[in-house]
Amino acid sequence: MTAPARPGIVGGMTKVIPQQQTTAAYAVQAAISFALALGAMVVGVAYLPVDAWIRAFLAVGLLYVVTSTFTLAKVVRDRQQEVQVVSRVDQARLDKLLAEHDPFKVEGV
Repeated sequence: MTAPARPGIVGGMTKVIPQQQTTAAYAVQAAISFALALGAMVVGVAYLPVDAWIRAFLAVGLLYVVTSTFTLAKVVRDRQQEVQVVSRVDQARLDKLLAEHDPFKVEGV
């Protein structure tokens, strides 16, 4: 007879998987910070006392940096999610193995 599996209990120890919570205030702060930084750069490039070609080059460079930043953030997020999924699958396999294991089972009886 096997004992019912108890989620989160491994070998008598409780395994707590921390959940990351992003608050609304943090999201608003990040959005405002991004908007201010981008706005300041756009105004700075627009009012820079140089030729139009140099201004255009700096504007395209700024656009490239912003799009590259979003791409990098997406790659980092995807890798973190991939690690979490693999970790959950491995944990589920271990939980199943431990739930099915009966140390008092005698073979051949």
